Amino acid sequence: MLDERKRQILQAIIDDYISTAEPVGSRTIARKYELGISPATVRNEMADLELLGYLEQPHTSSGRIPSVKGYRFYVDCLLAPPQISDRDIAIIDNWYHTKARRMEEVFQETVKIMSRMTSNVSMVLAPQVSQCTFKYIQFLPLDERRSIVVIVTDTGLLENKIIAIPEGLNHEDLGRVANAINSRLGGLAVDRITTPVLKDIQNDILPDPQVYERAITLLKQVLTVEKNEKVYLGGTTQMLNQPEFRDVDKIKGLLTMLEEDRLLCDILHMSNSDGVIVTIGQENKYTGIHDCSVVQATYRIDGQVVGTVAVLGPTRMEYGKTMSVLKFMQRHLGEILKQYKVL
Repeated sequence: MLDERKRQILQAIIDDYISTAEPVGSRTIARKYELGISPATVRNEMADLELLGYLEQPHTSSGRIPSVKGYRFYVDCLLAPPQISDRDIAIIDNWYHTKARRMEEVFQETVKIMSRMTSNVSMVLAPQVSQCTFKYIQFLPLDERRSIVVIVTDTGLLENKIIAIPEGLNHEDLGRVANAINSRLGGLAVDRITTPVLKDIQNDILPDPQVYERAITLLKQVLTVEKNEKVYLGGTTQMLNQPEFRDVDKIKGLLTMLEEDRLLCDILHMSNSDGVIVTIGQENKYTGIHDCSVVQATYRIDGQVVGTVAVLGPTRMEYGKTMSVLKFMQRHLGEILKQYKVL
């Protein structure tokens, strides 16, 4: 444990480094933070903090910067994240009200909001249909040979896509398919709607074997595609403004990693935790983000964890602001999504 003076100096160094992105010297701390001690005393304390692993000295003639251990102590023991302001809440609510008309747009606007408020990359792991309970499927005629297929679940998650109607089927056939599926499978977990389950209701769907096979092929295609995890990403250009990422090779590697949905899904691991989780530098699983921190929180619909919101940025990110934004999103995103249960 650090004594009070070391805690104050460490917090001042990290606050200053987050603000300036420049190594911090003892004179800067003594002058700016009014700790009531001389630069020489600050220098001795900084040397001790370096020996203890909380600070690093990038160059022999420069000041110090926080280490991963220093940031961890800062987040766990020194930081008191501020409450998000009423003004920011009003801006967020108005943003959703004016720009989000459908569930897909809620996720798209969420990453925009978070990236603008934190000046970093933001990510949302959307609810997976496979984790939800099926309510109903509906086919909406688009034209003679195309239809919009809609899947609604217990969480209010609405998936929709345009499909081509298979040869031998028409809109009336799809209506009968939907009615049979809804009456027999309503309330069943989506990932339990398998081929054997569908086969069991063949006569209810379409007695004609050839037409039935075309309908089942279509349904399997829709359900399989929509079971995949989906990550929404925003603010990647924000990284270009961070001094840590002026190295072209470093930013290329990070941008390449952000294009890998599988890796992003793994980073945004689902957790039942009600808190905000912060992973810093080398605490992260992938080497591609060892110069970054990830702040994430799960969000719920009707008490059930359905997805994750996260911000990724340099280890020199503004942790307090970021954690406040994610705490707000964790509490309110589920309620916002529940307003978008219908087209």
